[in-house]
Amino acid sequence: MNLKDKIRVVPDYPQEGISYKDVSTFLRDSESFRFAIQELSRKCANLRPDVIATAKARGLMIGAPMAYVLGVSLVTMSRPGQLAGDVFSLSQDHEFGSDAREVNKDAIKPGERVLIVDELLATGSTAQTAIKMVEELGGIVVGTAFLIEITELGGRDKLKDYDTISLVQYNY
Repeated sequence: MNLKDKIRVVPDYPQEGISYKDVSTFLRDSESFRFAIQELSRKCANLRPDVIATAKARGLMIGAPMAYVLGVSLVTMSRPGQLAGDVFSLSQDHEFGSDAREVNKDAIKPGERVLIVDELLATGSTAQTAIKMVEELGGIVVGTAFLIEITELGGRDKLKDYDTISLVQYNY
């Protein structure tokens, strides 16, 4: 199945020169969505994760169904102020500025095998932040998985120490 046919590309968004990959059209096609989740889960099963960690925004759309298919738990990494309880926070720089993520301190247990999942790999900064958070909480990152990868932006190079899986690749 050609998933690129189901992903809308919006030129010059959110700024001129950026070619935004809009997954809303992909999510609207149940056959493509099911195929992608099953295929990405199949490719990640050999990593034997205990937990999927994902960004609470768009990554949750991919990470939650993958956790269900793989029969593992799910941890969300949120923007500051969205989580109750004792949180661990980490700032990140990315292609559009800087940001921070938070996760509950008890969400990742020492020694747990964690798969980082998001909908898009671009520069790799969000994934690097997630990896650092998991490792500082004592988890073992077994790999990273993405629906879409923008190969020209070099994110995979930043994740070279981890198995990295993506289903759809764009040059830019």
